[in-house]
Amino acid sequence: MPSKSVVVGSAVGLHARPAAIISEAAMELDSEVLIGVPGDEPVDASSALLIMTLGAANGDTVEVSGDNEADVEAIAALVVQDLDAEDVPDPA
Repeated sequence: MPSKSVVVGSAVGLHARPAAIISEAAMELDSEVLIGVPGDEPVDASSALLIMTLGAANGDTVEVSGDNEADVEAIAALVVQDLDAEDVPDPA
């Protein structure tokens, strides 16, 4: 199973807006992608609520994993961005 460790880039961590953007992107993928804090059980990246339960703050390392390497890379690329910045489009 492909996985990648990345550092949370959003200033607010994986809170409401960043979690919504990540989950929206994960829902559009053809495979399941998981996000987890090392040492804890990973959660489904397509659920904003589950992502927020991780409590991952800015600068924390999280593990993104799944069956499809391209999908893992796509979600990992979102996690490292500051998704709470003004210029990030709202997924709605």
